[in-house]
Amino acid sequence: MTRTSVPGSKPRGFTLIELLVVVALIAITSATITLALRDPAELQLQREAQRLAALLETARAESRASGLDVRWIPKGIKSGDDFRFEGLPRTIQLPTRWLGEPVAVLIDNATATNPGLRLGPEPVIPAQRLRLQLGSQQLVLATDGLAAFDVVTPQ
Repeated sequence: MTRTSVPGSKPRGFTLIELLVVVALIAITSATITLALRDPAELQLQREAQRLAALLETARAESRASGLDVRWIPKGIKSGDDFRFEGLPRTIQLPTRWLGEPVAVLIDNATATNPGLRLGPEPVIPAQRLRLQLGSQQLVLATDGLAAFDVVTPQ
């Protein structure tokens, strides 16, 4: 013989289905929040890399259009500059500072006589890579010489 509730009485507690729905909602919410929270240094570095790639392509296009030899060099000569573009016409003024904290730059195959990136004027430039680092985060910008500079996975 099983007990049944008396007609008119209030049910007690939660059903198993109600508990499962609540647990599932909590799991989905916590997963969404965890994925939404990102390292601020990683976000800043990605933003800086995308901006620098756009600046490099702008300078590269201007170099081809004007026929001038243009280079990008980190840590400009002027005090306060984080990088500079050499060889652009004076009418073209590109930014010389990072948006946020200064980013450390390491250019693959850079030498004392060639400390930066060569951006033109030839349509096909040498393959070039540079590493951007902010704190423990690191990104690589590269071109194969024909394609645009873009973020690549480190190898």
